[in-house]
Amino acid sequence: MSDSDAGARRPSPLQEQISRFLESRRRENLSEHTLRAYASDLRQFHDSISALDSAPPAPEKIDLLTLRRWLAGLYHQNLSPVSLRRKVAAVRSFYRFMVRENVVPINTARLLGTPKAPQTVPRVMTAEQASNLLDSTAASEGRRQLARDVAILEMLYGCGLRVSELTGLNLDDIDFAGRWLLVRGKGRKERQVPCPSQASAALERYLPERRPVPQEKAVFLNRRGARLTVRSIRNIVKFYATLLAGDASIHPHSFRHAYATHLLSDGAELRSIQELLGHARLSTTQKYTKVSLSDLMAVYDRSHPKA
Repeated sequence: MSDSDAGARRPSPLQEQISRFLESRRRENLSEHTLRAYASDLRQFHDSISALDSAPPAPEKIDLLTLRRWLAGLYHQNLSPVSLRRKVAAVRSFYRFMVRENVVPINTARLLGTPKAPQTVPRVMTAEQASNLLDSTAASEGRRQLARDVAILEMLYGCGLRVSELTGLNLDDIDFAGRWLLVRGKGRKERQVPCPSQASAALERYLPERRPVPQEKAVFLNRRGARLTVRSIRNIVKFYATLLAGDASIHPHSFRHAYATHLLSDGAELRSIQELLGHARLSTTQKYTKVSLSDLMAVYDRSHPKA
């Protein structure tokens, strides 16, 4: 192999730093989904930066003008504001890492401007719609793992879990006597979440049917006795939502939205909901106040004579 071939295969300094960054985030126990998003966005960043010059520049040689040219290229791709913000956030996080590692002197990416994300209000099931879907699922017939599926839906709505948190739940994480769950959220941060009576009862009906492979601690299993995946739970939710509610748009996170919104509507404090959901920032939880206000305005428009 010639020296030129070896040089062509050797990773660039920028690629080396991206690999080090991803390994650093992996040690922080980020989810595989988040790691894949970082890897994809930074690979595209590397390729775009490299295309601007004859060779990939060293990280310390990438100036603000180069970063702005990269961002302009993203705008020309007609990406959504949400996608643009995610890609810029990935590069900013990458630069923070390089500053900590003394690879670059300053976080130049911090000076990039990004578009504002649209303030969308998520569509939320009413309490009646959520209850009807759960009741209809429980009354279904002919499903081989119905008890498991009912427990999954009850846990999603009754505990407000992310789908990744539900798949990561182990038997040791459940306190049946106190009706508490030990939940591992984003970044493997642990929190305790109450398990309401209906969800707890659904779990107790399901567990005698649970048939794990040896040493499997997961609560929810597939037909082979191994841990259910996030995709499998999404498919389970979509199946029942489509069959029983006629709504294929309902997904696992729909139950989390409903959980938070219904708690807020019934008088729960925003700080308490933040703790239950495992949100790092209160601003993330505050979007549910917009949902409740939207519902309130809908009632006003329907009911008030001067609306």
